[in-house]
Amino acid sequence: MENVVLPILDKNFVENLIPQKFPFVMVDKLIDFKENEIVVGLTVPENNIFVKDAVFQESGLIEHMAQSVALYTGYQFYLKQQPAPVGYIGSIKSIEINQLPKLNDEIETIVTVLHEFMGVTLVDISSKLNGVEIAKGQMKTVLAN
Repeated sequence: MENVVLPILDKNFVENLIPQKFPFVMVDKLIDFKENEIVVGLTVPENNIFVKDAVFQESGLIEHMAQSVALYTGYQFYLKQQPAPVGYIGSIKSIEINQLPKLNDEIETIVTVLHEFMGVTLVDISSKLNGVEIAKGQMKTVLAN
């Protein structure tokens, strides 16, 4: 395992920590990581499949939030020198979107793990744009067997 210093801004490295692959990757930076929390980034690219009329759509923002959770799990496995597991959204308790990012906007998302047990992770998620919260929610993800 190579010695990794945060933040990780190498898109290819970050992509290898999650099961999704281009064109379905909605994270491109791992800004910070600690026990029960990760800070993830995405600069909204022009070729993103969820960009319509230069606006990152709600479905893309929700997928970005879910992939931020996947990156938390993937980085944990990377630190243990194991491959990133496949998982899926088990449930969304609530999502509130106040603003949609535009092309080239930099989203910063904080995932706080509330509970993690037997492959099920319950999290609070907050996405910000220029320090202002644009979306928040609670989600449960489940690792595939």
